[in-house]
Amino acid sequence: MNLSDLIEITGSLMILAAFAAAQRHILDIQSLTYLILNIVGSAVLAVIALLDRSWGFLLLEGTWAIVSTISLVGVLRRRLTRHPSGAASPQQNPTAEH
Repeated sequence: MNLSDLIEITGSLMILAAFAAAQRHILDIQSLTYLILNIVGSAVLAVIALLDRSWGFLLLEGTWAIVSTISLVGVLRRRLTRHPSGAASPQQNPTAEH
């Protein structure tokens, strides 16, 4: 097993961990942790797919990274709109972030 294999496995595990945590209701699909795990994991796999010229895999992982990034931007925008000062409201559930 070489470094590229380890990087690929790490990217896959990031996506799978986020998915498993969401299925078990440990992570919300709109949480920063869930979205960042998906973005980083799928971006890593997309780069590997590009280098390997694996076009179907690149389409899958590239789209996954883009959709996750768009979702993250939406979540961050909603948070900034609700709390322009950056302060959390008392009604906010702190566990929903993880």
